[in-house]
Amino acid sequence: MTHTTLTTLTTPLPPSFLNLAWSNLAAQSAEQLSLAAVPLVAVLALGAGPGEIGFLAAVQTLPFLLVSMPMGLLADRMSRRQLMVWAEGLRAVSLLVLLAMVFASKLSVGWLAVLGFLGAVGTVGFSVAAPALVPALVPREALATANGRLELARSAAFTAGPALAGALVAWAGAPAAFVLAAVLSVAAVGLLLRLTEAPRAPASGRHPLLEVRDGARFVWQHDMLRPMLMTGAVFNISWFVLQAGYVPYAVRVLGLGAQAVGFTLAMYGAGMVVGALLTPRVVARLPFGRAIQVGPAVAVVAAATMAATLLVPTAALAALSFFLFGAGPMVWVITSTTLRQSVTASTMLGRVSAVFLTINAGARPIGAALGGLVGAAWGEPACLLLALAGFVLQAAIIFASRIAGLHRLPVPAT
Repeated sequence: MTHTTLTTLTTPLPPSFLNLAWSNLAAQSAEQLSLAAVPLVAVLALGAGPGEIGFLAAVQTLPFLLVSMPMGLLADRMSRRQLMVWAEGLRAVSLLVLLAMVFASKLSVGWLAVLGFLGAVGTVGFSVAAPALVPALVPREALATANGRLELARSAAFTAGPALAGALVAWAGAPAAFVLAAVLSVAAVGLLLRLTEAPRAPASGRHPLLEVRDGARFVWQHDMLRPMLMTGAVFNISWFVLQAGYVPYAVRVLGLGAQAVGFTLAMYGAGMVVGALLTPRVVARLPFGRAIQVGPAVAVVAAATMAATLLVPTAALAALSFFLFGAGPMVWVITSTTLRQSVTASTMLGRVSAVFLTINAGARPIGAALGGLVGAAWGEPACLLLALAGFVLQAAIIFASRIAGLHRLPVPAT
């Protein structure tokens, strides 16, 4: 192991980042708890059906398309810590109002949608500002470790949140899940208030649309950011094509019951945790460009494993596929975020993060709709094969890019 490798693995993370990391864990946990509890409450307390649940899910995803770019602009024009405080504060308020309506028996699907939308706006603000803030808190050689810490928290929340929400709603009723989510969200705000952010130069007074245009143009013209953006978009389309067909495929073709389907899906979260834990060592042992390629390559293996169930229809292969989908792409998220932070000037990090968030979010409904159309026309197995083709394409994009030749992180942008 080289001296550089040892430095990467042992560089201590400063107290300010630790405040961000713990705040991130609390915020991610609050988000996953509320996301899981809302449909449960809608069904159990309000008698909502599939149409209303779909409506709630759609409303909660809209902010990622509508406000990511404005939030990115704000992240480049104001204190990122302050933006995160306001964003998480908005989520906390939405949860507290929701809780009050539950106790007052005034809750409705409409109010769940409105409050879910506001909470998602907070999620977008937090998600855009956090990666833009990391380079100001940790030394460059610790970026991958810091990003891994944040993604580990997200993975843990993603894995445990739905199960915990279900248990709380079942054992203590709807208020319990929302109380815990609100407490966690308020705690996240408190931890952010303890974070110290270095002052930045005054923001430009240019028209906001010109600033947004500059961020999008920078990403598209950059020979490393553009292939990463394209890879992420194709990955998300392919993933949601697969998601659209998997559950009916698992029931009708693999013959799995509800519990077995749930187990295979849960392996995705387990893979995310493993991927987040392994990424610093992957980065330490491989040239940086190769480390970035690990995620797209593993996604191809995962998709091929799922396609193999067409020949060997077993739950074990499906579970392995979801585990690989969690582990490999988590390496991609951490390494690609680290590269993005390294090649982007601090003054533009918020807008660049917002471009990636907007494109990735926009690709998801396209994939879901495509999967639905293909599944309806040719059956669920066609979704698996189309998804495999998409994952091969996303790997080809990143393997053909200049990123493949990177031995280490590029010199930081100024």
